[in-house]
Amino acid sequence: MSAATIDRALKKNREQIDGKKRRRSGVGSAIRRSVPVRTFADWGDPEPGFFEVDMVEHCGGIKQDGNFVHSLVLTDIASGWTECIAMPVRNQSLIVTGFAKVAALLPFPMLGIDTDNDSAFMNQTVVDYCQGKKLVQTRSRAYKKMTTFG
Repeated sequence: MSAATIDRALKKNREQIDGKKRRRSGVGSAIRRSVPVRTFADWGDPEPGFFEVDMVEHCGGIKQDGNFVHSLVLTDIASGWTECIAMPVRNQSLIVTGFAKVAALLPFPMLGIDTDNDSAFMNQTVVDYCQGKKLVQTRSRAYKKMTTFG
């Protein structure tokens, strides 16, 4: 069932709740708008210290509901240097703690992070950390995979 079909099927129920259409808005959307988009073509030849960041969920196959161990994976764009931090749950405070751990391990300064649009990264805790550490924070385009394969 497509999202549009679900919306049509639930239209009457939603109108009974408060009479308004639901739109994605709020703090998360404002933060996403404030973090600039950077595509693969925008990187050029960066110096070491700019990291592509993602989360890997270890759920044993098909994504399931529930809490699973995660890995916070940071890969330097210029050198390919990769650090992985184990996280017991997805949590924005644990993410910034992970950033700090990685920064302490690096032989070069951390200069910036590029994440996807996941709410684990697009939140005030991560934005404040990046601003406090003077890290450039960018994000990928929503719903666009950054593959280089044809």
